[in-house]
Amino acid sequence: MEKERRDNHNLLALNMVASAHSRLANLQRHFQTSDNVGKDGLNGGNVKISPEVAEALSRGDAVVALESTIISHGMPYPQNLETAKEVEAIVRNNGAVPATIAILDGIPCVGLTTKELERLANLGTKAQKTARRDIAYLVASRGNGATTDSATMFFASMVGIPVFVTGGIGGVHRHGEQTMDISSDLTELGKTPVAVISAGIKSILDIPRTLEYLETQGVTVAAYKTDQFPAFFTETSGCKVPCRVDSPEDCARLIDANLKLGLGTGILIAVPIPKEHAASGSLIESAIQKALQEARDKKVTGNAETPFLLARVNELTGGASLASNIALVKNNALVGAKIAVAHARMRQ
Repeated sequence: MEKERRDNHNLLALNMVASAHSRLANLQRHFQTSDNVGKDGLNGGNVKISPEVAEALSRGDAVVALESTIISHGMPYPQNLETAKEVEAIVRNNGAVPATIAILDGIPCVGLTTKELERLANLGTKAQKTARRDIAYLVASRGNGATTDSATMFFASMVGIPVFVTGGIGGVHRHGEQTMDISSDLTELGKTPVAVISAGIKSILDIPRTLEYLETQGVTVAAYKTDQFPAFFTETSGCKVPCRVDSPEDCARLIDANLKLGLGTGILIAVPIPKEHAASGSLIESAIQKALQEARDKKVTGNAETPFLLARVNELTGGASLASNIALVKNNALVGAKIAVAHARMRQ
């Protein structure tokens, strides 16, 4: 019986390896890399993958997807460009290849060159904040879009990148039970098998309701080296998590199990902001309450609300929240790269 069990396990492993090789071969045939894309940017494929990212994927090396709204909408130029370069450098220095994702001239790009990063940073808020619903329009109109978590997850899954690093995901907005304002990040996590490494849920949102919504979507929610779910600027939200992971290898095994079982859902791995960078929780909460009231007074809604709230909270805290934001993104990149490397080794 034991021999039969081992044989079945080995057969499953061989089938998975064969399947992975097949997907990588299809990837190389189907997608176009930066140096062979036609003038319309499509040339028979749907996404432009940079040569560095395409080569890493074909070898089965670690790749980390990165969103681009932090570049366009997260902070002013040139701080946004400097931060983007620093985050990519952290990923590389920890053994993985960064794949910043954006839509430029209607072409979805997975992996940006330095020149493309500079262009996006200079565009700033002129680039459209792009969720899944906006992708077709941006491509059809040949526009420029900075991808949010949902759009970044979509493209990462499309090309076979299992690990995605961001700052914090969207969620159920406060008073969402009345407004029905719920981020598409949550439904994307419910149907796209990508592991999202974040500092939890932005504290401008309703964290308990967001966690309830993720449970409804069947999303595995884990916290890194803690039993408490972090609240972006602070280390804990007061909410416990159903799953704890204590190392990159733990995370890799969780991702591997999710993919092998074919659950079809994403994983949220919440990494607390480092202690030395955590802003005062009461200061942040007070600023959030004031910013929320201002947003209601000015009738700021939809996808304009989060950038407004984050900018206003940063003003009210004298820049403390932006400094914390940058610190947590860099920490997430460090942890995410290690997870991606551990997962790549496991697959090899």
